[in-house]
Amino acid sequence: MVLKESDTELEAGDPAPDFELEGADGETHALEEFADNEALLVVFTCNHCPYAKAKFDLLNELADEYDDVAVVGINPNDAEEYPDDSLEKMRDYVSSGRIQYDAYLRDESQTVARAYGAVCTPDPFLFAWSNADEAFQLVYQGRLDDALNPDDEPTRFQIREAIDSVLAGESVDLEWKPSQGCSIKWIDD
Repeated sequence: MVLKESDTELEAGDPAPDFELEGADGETHALEEFADNEALLVVFTCNHCPYAKAKFDLLNELADEYDDVAVVGINPNDAEEYPDDSLEKMRDYVSSGRIQYDAYLRDESQTVARAYGAVCTPDPFLFAWSNADEAFQLVYQGRLDDALNPDDEPTRFQIREAIDSVLAGESVDLEWKPSQGCSIKWIDD
């Protein structure tokens, strides 16, 4: 395990990079299908990383609690080297109820993770829908909460603060502190 901190090249106001990926539900999902939501939370995550696993419950809660927010998990890890991150295992996590996001997608080519500048799991990106631009625009990239280690109990949920601001029509006024987790397992590493 290599511990990494998030460090994207996307900036506030940048549009969400497009994607079309196979989901654990057997369907193909594209960015455009989430356009009816006020916000989109894209989290690069996986099945095996203890840092990512520690956030499953929080992400499930967010997907359940916020009707106007789509929570999309994207697993970019090399499943050849890390079989726990295979699409089959992702399907097991969804069918067992361990993962209950709006969509859990497989980025087998890793092009989507590269387009977002994701480097670790979990690596969250929150976008707000802009009617003027008819696109999701980045409003926050950073920690989901202040529990940096898998065994820590969070006392502050930055992602909830950011989502609540978006849904209230306010700008997100949070410092973008990096997320922390296992490095993405790149195919060419």
